[in-house]
Amino acid sequence: MSFAPGTSAARAFLAGGGDMAARIRTFDWGTTPLGVPEDWPPSLRTALSICLHSAFPTAIYWGPELRHLYNDAWIPILGERHPWALGRPASEVWGDIWGVIGPQLADVMRIGAGFSTFDQHLPIERDGRVSETYWNYSFTPIRGEDSQVMGVFTQAHEVTDRVLGERRGRFLLDLSDRLRALSDPRAIIDTAQEALGHHLNANRVGYGEVEETARYFTTERNWTDGTVPTREGTHDLAGFGPEVLAALRAGVPLLIQDAATDPRTNSPDALAAFDAIDTRAVITASLVKEGRMRAALYVHAREARPWTERDAELVTEVAERTWSAVERARAETQTKVSEERFRTALEIETVGAIYFDMQGRLTDANDAFLRMSGYPRDDLEAGRLTLQGLVPPEWKGDPERTLAELRTKRQTTPQEKEYIRSDGSRWWALCASKVLPDGTAFKFVLDITDRKTVEAALHEESRTLETLNRTGEAVVGELDFEPLIQLITDAGVELTGARFGSYFHNEMDETGERLHLFTLSGAEREAFTRMGRPRATGVFGPTFRNEGVIRSGDILADPRYGQFEPHRGMPKGHLPVRSYLAVSVVSRSGEVLGGLLFGHPERDRFTERHERLIVGLAAQAAIAVDNARLFQAVQSANETLEHRVAERTAELTQAHEALRQAQKMEAVGQLTGGIAHDFNNLLAGMSGSLDAIERRLAQGRLEGLERFIKGAQSSSQRAAALTQRLLAFARRQTLDPKPTDVNRLVFGMEELIRRTVGPGIEVEVVGAGGLWPAQIDGAQLESALLNLAINARDAMPEGGRLTIETANKWLDERAAKERELAPGQYLSLCVTDTGTGMPKDIVERIFDPFFTTKPLGKGTGLGLSMVHGFVRQSGGQVRVYSEVGQGTTMCLYLPRYHGELAQDQDGQGLAIDELGSGETVLVIDDEPTVRMLIVEVLEEAGYAALEAEDGPSGLRILQSDAKIDLLITDVGLPGGMNGRQVADAARVMRPELKVLFVTGFAENAAVGNGHLEPGMEVITKPFVMADLAQKISEMVEG
Repeated sequence: MSFAPGTSAARAFLAGGGDMAARIRTFDWGTTPLGVPEDWPPSLRTALSICLHSAFPTAIYWGPELRHLYNDAWIPILGERHPWALGRPASEVWGDIWGVIGPQLADVMRIGAGFSTFDQHLPIERDGRVSETYWNYSFTPIRGEDSQVMGVFTQAHEVTDRVLGERRGRFLLDLSDRLRALSDPRAIIDTAQEALGHHLNANRVGYGEVEETARYFTTERNWTDGTVPTREGTHDLAGFGPEVLAALRAGVPLLIQDAATDPRTNSPDALAAFDAIDTRAVITASLVKEGRMRAALYVHAREARPWTERDAELVTEVAERTWSAVERARAETQTKVSEERFRTALEIETVGAIYFDMQGRLTDANDAFLRMSGYPRDDLEAGRLTLQGLVPPEWKGDPERTLAELRTKRQTTPQEKEYIRSDGSRWWALCASKVLPDGTAFKFVLDITDRKTVEAALHEESRTLETLNRTGEAVVGELDFEPLIQLITDAGVELTGARFGSYFHNEMDETGERLHLFTLSGAEREAFTRMGRPRATGVFGPTFRNEGVIRSGDILADPRYGQFEPHRGMPKGHLPVRSYLAVSVVSRSGEVLGGLLFGHPERDRFTERHERLIVGLAAQAAIAVDNARLFQAVQSANETLEHRVAERTAELTQAHEALRQAQKMEAVGQLTGGIAHDFNNLLAGMSGSLDAIERRLAQGRLEGLERFIKGAQSSSQRAAALTQRLLAFARRQTLDPKPTDVNRLVFGMEELIRRTVGPGIEVEVVGAGGLWPAQIDGAQLESALLNLAINARDAMPEGGRLTIETANKWLDERAAKERELAPGQYLSLCVTDTGTGMPKDIVERIFDPFFTTKPLGKGTGLGLSMVHGFVRQSGGQVRVYSEVGQGTTMCLYLPRYHGELAQDQDGQGLAIDELGSGETVLVIDDEPTVRMLIVEVLEEAGYAALEAEDGPSGLRILQSDAKIDLLITDVGLPGGMNGRQVADAARVMRPELKVLFVTGFAENAAVGNGHLEPGMEVITKPFVMADLAQKISEMVEG
């Protein structure tokens, strides 16, 4: 057998055994009571051999002094005591815990029985500090050869981490239970501070929040054990040193066992800060949320403490739980407040609210909704109300779409929809839904029935005006009798909602019958013709005797019905009629020309409003019939007088045109009312001025002609402006919008406005700096501004102040919606007076055509209609703000133009520059005078001119090989082709041909409803000849 070097046979028990066996072999045991190993008893040798070769921490205490022997696994337990502890008495090695283990070892030595303990607390000193440790260990007696206990065999295992972890777990669990039961943030903080203070045996604990700079820390209350003062208030964390502040901001827990020795805090300034709060040891856990330090929890001790990272982790965990509990309590408080507000809001009388599940069943509703829908709460509580059952049949698919949108998007976009009440009546609502956290859904419901009714009425009124305008235009421009009466009959059906409509003509034919069906709408003609001619029965006859309008809610119950043989009512197979409405069509001579009759198979379909509408249609029908008769009479006269001389033929043609024009003017007069007087005055001014010029020229007197020329021009311009008023209201005028500096335009009119309103009214013009330009017809804007100024003047009979102001406006979605505009950039032009103001009912009507508050003869009622039509056609809006006794503000909102302003053309005179270079221009106009003037302008400007008097003759020139650089054509032409048709036909042969339309009326349908193709432009009569020349030059050169 071989032994380790230096090992004799007597020390064979020390063979192997690792580092400690080597140390024991080399140790000077002769200086100890144990003596040299060769003399150790077999019992010790055996026990020590087992100890040295054990993988478990093992030690032996031997002899009366319990000398210390141990293996390699025991070294970590000794820590800094190794290797000093080898061979030392146990009382010296474990002096710090001898009070615990000394009695235990003595009992084992004395009694000879083993001892074991678990989770034994031992305050062991480590690294110069006493640490709280926990152990599982056992003491086993070692008996000598004489059976006496000579020593103790011990094995130990440290369980500090487990014990403290379990204690920490119990502490945190108990703390969470306590915090969970609290709803007041202050109580939560107090509870957490106190619990942590007791658990760590601290002197002070505080929780607080940190402001946005992450420097100042505020605590409302601290917990203390009574030995230190509290530290409420705001504290500057920078006072503890930059390193401490940086760590806290980074979310790193601050652990200071002794501020006096810690290099981070032992500077004089930092120590002064610690002294100020009577603190030597600190643990501070900072909470970083959303990228910055939001809160912190600190633990203070007056004396140095051996706190560990485990303690810092515990403080951090308590801080997190406190933060969560505080935020939860605050959220619950906010939720309760919100819910209370919501419950209060649901009590509002005008907004309905319902709760429903994702199958559409209503689970709750406020009183407002039940009142809107007419259902009792019993139906709701019984589960009888569903989304599907609240809507009419045509809306049945909407609830499923709503539920599907809620499942995917969690909310719906606001929607206007129709509901049905418990009594079957219908109502409109604006509603929006959202899914709630519990998986059910909620819907707001706003009753908009009144608004929808008003919208429907406005839509109906707009449709009525459009229909009347359409028929009025047809009456003025169409002389073919049958299509005109058919158009009027169709219009009557459209305006009254009738199922059937007809016109019976009252004229004796070759069979001797007077009444015969002329037009029919809503049914086939055979439905009437197979029943023969009607007779003047008690229902039918009054219409053809001009005895007034006949309106019956149920013709079958009318006492006048069914009194005549052979049918005693409507014949078999007659169209089903219950509601009946009829009106006479009477010529200006008083002759009954016929009757307009309308019917519907349902009862009570016609109203007083329908009566008024068909009376107007009957007047238009009478004009149409009279026009047709006159036209036929002239045609007949022309046919019979063809053999007469050309002079007489021309005279009759002129008479025909005069009659035709007279009938047109009569129709227009029925629509335009009071403006005929203005036209007569203007025409008198023009003709009188021209007569004066003619007389002076005949007399050779040239002086003073300028005055009469200007008078005629002024009257013609005023006449043009009056025409534009009608066109602007109809929104069919042809505008010439250009980039315009509105400030410049307003200041340019300032003097004119001052003269117009008179010296009794102070005029102030305020132009916004940097005002955006507008794409607008400058002349129309000037006219609108002057119109507003005149209205303002009339509202201040005793004088006052007139303010004209411009400004840039950004309209967001809400502001734009209030003004019925698209969101974006606008400029405003506002005219404000200090006059009488207007009540609300007047403000609502001021844009109606022919509505005026001025005395008879003082206004046509078209001025503001013209302004409104012009601004709306230009993409803008007009808004009125008025208060009785305070004054009125009229604001025009015009869209911003984003391009550059064109160079000013101010100062351009009447002279026509020679702008052309021999280019050829074809002029088509049926009016010789106008054609002559245009050709004169062309030749003076250096262009060659070709002429044509109607569409076909102009088209023949265009079909030739002649070089043509520009076509100028009137829109309304005789010969079967209007100007637009000629232009379209010409572009088939000459695709690049440029076209300038000339019109005296806004025939938008003929020029493309305002949407012209590239290379096409329009100029409106009357126009300045220099302007015409400039327009021609721009188009030819462009």
